[in-house]
Amino acid sequence: MKPLRRILIANRGEIAVRILRACRKLGIEAYVVVSEADRDSLAARLADRAICIGPPPSRDSYLDVNKVVHVAMAAGCDALHPGYGFLSERAELPEACAANGIVFIGPQADSMRLMGNKLAARQFAEECGVPVLPGSTRVESEEHAAALAGEVGFPVLLKAAAGGGGRGMKVARDHAELKTAFQTGSAEAQAAFGDATLYMEHYIANARHIEVQILADHHGRVLHLGERECSVQRRFQKIIEEAPAALLPQALRTEICTSAVMLAAAANYRNAGTVEYIVDQDAGKFYFLEVNTRLQVEHPVTEMVTGLDIVCEQIGIASGAPLGLTQADVRIAGHAIEVRVNAESPEQGFRPSPGRLTRWDEPRGAGVRVDTHCGVGYLVPPFYDSMIGKLIVHGADRAAAVAALERAVAEFAVEGVHTTLPFLGRLLRNPDFVAGNINTRWAEKVLAAEQDTGRAA
Repeated sequence: MKPLRRILIANRGEIAVRILRACRKLGIEAYVVVSEADRDSLAARLADRAICIGPPPSRDSYLDVNKVVHVAMAAGCDALHPGYGFLSERAELPEACAANGIVFIGPQADSMRLMGNKLAARQFAEECGVPVLPGSTRVESEEHAAALAGEVGFPVLLKAAAGGGGRGMKVARDHAELKTAFQTGSAEAQAAFGDATLYMEHYIANARHIEVQILADHHGRVLHLGERECSVQRRFQKIIEEAPAALLPQALRTEICTSAVMLAAAANYRNAGTVEYIVDQDAGKFYFLEVNTRLQVEHPVTEMVTGLDIVCEQIGIASGAPLGLTQADVRIAGHAIEVRVNAESPEQGFRPSPGRLTRWDEPRGAGVRVDTHCGVGYLVPPFYDSMIGKLIVHGADRAAAVAALERAVAEFAVEGVHTTLPFLGRLLRNPDFVAGNINTRWAEKVLAAEQDTGRAA
């Protein structure tokens, strides 16, 4: 393969800007697709060329494989980067790229089908000897779910086979909850992914969510960039991410990272990906969860502790270049934490808060990074995900990073829309978070306690 000269970015928002900046660093032209709602976006202004592909609804613009590939061909792009979300895990996109001579910056289609479908990935992990939670194959009906729950054991978690982001995931603690969980979970999965398929796993209440960043080139080299802690979640959606994972025994850390590399190698995986696990804190055991066959929202915390640019690595791998480092070259220095800043109102049940930004003052200082597409005057549209930025800090250790992030959140001033910054500040000041005493249910318990206090007042 020859070096890439022009990349089409098939995404929007902060990740489009992030990829643009990686292209600038590498001296590569960057084109970006935009919907009519994003014609005046920061990505459109920074790109060498912005190409409108349709009206604001995602289904008519960012989710249209044919439009995206047609634009790449017509604009003379030799590669395409999907970012995260939208088409990033749709195997049809790398297939269409390959059929039209366009380099896809991500894994190959067969890897997406194997690892991107949770049922298939679970079976593959089990075949590779990686521990998986007690669970099921496809859940066919409410009656089938009831029978399976008897085998798996309550509480159970119903999950969408075709996608992530918390959509279609429902916990059931008994048969009464299971009926509602199946109905709502399958409906959510159908709406989000066009596939209502659910499967079941035993639900671990005192769990930590740990994930491993991997890179794999076309020359047989697979390595990991350490693990991330993603246990602070609301409705199965991540709120705070950090690297490395706090309070994880070193032997368990090594075993988890080694299994991620082994899985990627066995699957003949290429480019960047993330292998996710659940750690049962009571039993001290880990279980395979899923593979995200794309760049993760939280990749900056790994960049901050390794000094690597994961997007640049993705582009290099896609161009055919071998990875320029070995596992021994990957060094973890200090601690990094990221919070996702959303235009939402926590006081109104986290209802999205679109509108025009009248103030946008980012925090500054050593070790502080803000990934965003926003600024004063930007109109936050109602059509897309409500995330308006990511605030990342790096410190010498976790205590220093927590303190720095608390200060940075307090300094981050946004007006014109409601944001989750005040809520994030309260989470960061909570003694349990400071001590690292968290699990995947912790943030929702904190929120419930706040709501109870508010009702009592």
